[in-house]
Amino acid sequence: MESQKHRNTMDKSTMPKTGFAGLKAHFKDDLSSGFSVSLIALPLCLGIAIASGVPPLAGLITAIVGGLIGSRISGTFVTISGPAAGLIVVILGAAEGLGGAGVESGYAGYPHTLGAIVVAGAIMALFGLLKVGKVGDFFPSAAVHGMLAAIGVIILIKQFFPAIGVQPEKASILETATQIPNALLQTNTYAAIIAIATILILMVHPKINWTPIKAVPAPMWVMIVTIAMAQYFGTDKLALVQMPKDLFGSDGFTLPSFSKIAEGAFWSAVIGIALVAAIESLLSAKAVDALDPYQRKSNLDKDLLAMGSSSSLAALIGGLPMISEIVRSSANVNNGGKTQWANFFHGAFLLVFLLVASSIIELIPLSALAAMLVFTGFRLASPKEFVHMYKIGTTEIIVFVTTLLAVLATDLIIGIGIGILCNYLLFIIGKVSISKLFTTNITSSSNELQLNGAYTFSNYLGLKKQIDNALAESELVVLNFTQTTFLDHTTIAHLQGLQKAAAVDGRTLEFSGLEELVPATSHEQSERSRKNG
Repeated sequence: MESQKHRNTMDKSTMPKTGFAGLKAHFKDDLSSGFSVSLIALPLCLGIAIASGVPPLAGLITAIVGGLIGSRISGTFVTISGPAAGLIVVILGAAEGLGGAGVESGYAGYPHTLGAIVVAGAIMALFGLLKVGKVGDFFPSAAVHGMLAAIGVIILIKQFFPAIGVQPEKASILETATQIPNALLQTNTYAAIIAIATILILMVHPKINWTPIKAVPAPMWVMIVTIAMAQYFGTDKLALVQMPKDLFGSDGFTLPSFSKIAEGAFWSAVIGIALVAAIESLLSAKAVDALDPYQRKSNLDKDLLAMGSSSSLAALIGGLPMISEIVRSSANVNNGGKTQWANFFHGAFLLVFLLVASSIIELIPLSALAAMLVFTGFRLASPKEFVHMYKIGTTEIIVFVTTLLAVLATDLIIGIGIGILCNYLLFIIGKVSISKLFTTNITSSSNELQLNGAYTFSNYLGLKKQIDNALAESELVVLNFTQTTFLDHTTIAHLQGLQKAAAVDGRTLEFSGLEELVPATSHEQSERSRKNG
């Protein structure tokens, strides 16, 4: 990564309008994209809710509230809000710990989980008000990816059973995995065939370029094909989605319960939901910014406020926590969505589906929804993730695997904490002294910042603040690395992101002397250190 200058070539006059002016100017694009995204979101929302041990209605409530209300206060431009697969683990754990998860328990823990979501959403909103969105940059990249991979493994294992029509015994995730061989002997053939068809559709659809097929999103093809298969096999042989007969009846909208607010399990759920939802939403919003063809930069604090307050509102009527979800947001970009009105329309279409198409939704086989989540889990924990981390460097693959295993053995919060501690330990062993982990030593002169010493994820926020201040005063800022001794992977990745963001604002962030630091591997984001002699 040599010294380079990025110039902004985006004509500001071509930027999509916002607010009601944006609604008028981009109505057709946003309406069309919102409809397409709603077709993707419908089965995913149902599947995520069921996998979380709560009624399928909960997932739709979340996306509807996120679209109709969250979109109006969001700090992003093309993100789509709704329930996320990454939160399945914390919601399922909360429901189990607060009374019971799933239809077999009568959703006993569901109302108490809703209470935890209301509080967690308020904490997320408070994060936004306190402007702590930047804290998302603190977490080491390898630990975050390890956490997401662990979530993928858990989803894959948990959803394998309903995909083949088998109910596992309640156990830890590692114990549940040992039940797979016996479950295979009890496979419901019809459910398994539908699950295999689902995964084949999800794999093959992106490779087909024929317009009549491409025009319909893969998840909607899953619904069309598997509903037909279920009718052919006989619905009495399969478990199907169950929707409430009366939205305002006993099985419809559910109010939260705070009767367990004095229990440790309640606050464990609150902390888990707030932390994981905040991290995922921040990461997703930043990732979608990179996909935005107009290169707009989200207000992450405002997005936390929107997702937090909307999560609390959704939970008041039975919904799950929401985030700015990357898969649906990516589909929005690909379908030509221009503003947050696409998110609004996606929520509006889901509301229509809920009100007029519940009878069709009830024809969807659960094995198809479970297979979709198996596919999602595999993507989160794909072998490519391991290879990617290995190519970046030894530190990254060690932290990645350590975090993954720690999450599987404990829980998300403890697991990512162990991953961070592991990262610190690897820094201390021959790379960075403890006293340098949390402090910065930067000498500024004119438009140049000279970085002295070591820079890691734990002192990056101080570095970023000085870079932001310098860019606010000058169109050209030079980072001088001639006195730098160490840069970790997370810092390098963030600096590259700042360089691109500066270019979007018509400014230049230039790197000088970086070539003097020796990379651990050939990867452009590998950690770098100064070799003596």
